Amino acid sequence: MKIVIIGGTGLIGKKLVTILSGQGHEVVAASPSSGVNSLTGEGLAQAFAGASVVVDVTNSPSWEDAAVMEFFDTSTRNLLAVERAAGVRHHVALSVVGADRMPDSGYMRSKVNQESLIKAGGIPYSIVRATQFFEFLGGIAESGAEGDTVRLSTAPMQPMAAADVAAALADVAIGAPVNATVEVAGPEATSIAEFVRRFLAASGDKRTVIADPQALYYGAKMGSLGIAPGANPRLGPTRFETWIGRMVPQA
Repeated sequence: MKIVIIGGTGLIGKKLVTILSGQGHEVVAASPSSGVNSLTGEGLAQAFAGASVVVDVTNSPSWEDAAVMEFFDTSTRNLLAVERAAGVRHHVALSVVGADRMPDSGYMRSKVNQESLIKAGGIPYSIVRATQFFEFLGGIAESGAEGDTVRLSTAPMQPMAAADVAAALADVAIGAPVNATVEVAGPEATSIAEFVRRFLAASGDKRTVIADPQALYYGAKMGSLGIAPGANPRLGPTRFETWIGRMVPQA
């Protein structure tokens, strides 16, 4: 199949291109650097000609509330319009587990809006909601940094390796559209504070993590489900210890 990856040069996009190309598919790694811009529409018609599947793993360059909403809204509308004209048979999008549980977050509101556009867009679709990536644990730590301490929520999370996210997306992309949402997560669940504590300790970061039930997550209040998946998510195989062992040089 011809498969177009929108955001094909990013963290997930590069891994996805490698997986699908290795399976023998014709893969287009589309990004502004290659002349394909989902926000302006530049290059979309040419990239989508003859494509069976489009996978959207783009991310907004700005997380400011209005900017991120504008990015995902405009980009998604452009993609769907050109897909309809080109006869694309499957739209796959990467979203976030728990997005609909965090209305305080402008970013999460924008992802919920993106999902709604896809569901109403007239293209057979699959939405893959992933938990946070291990690669983002450092950023989560910085979001709660207070001098020599890091204050984070005790709400649950179940993060996963970016490579496992890409593998799940690849499987979904080559399958039939599910016209529904699929959740993917890591194999271990614990609190946000505890996962970040493990990450900092393994990275040699001496800051103390304070587990605070009232702490916000990027400005959003956390419910009892936190950013963990619902029942029976698809689980990635990579455990945190395995991942961190690859990332951090061992003594």
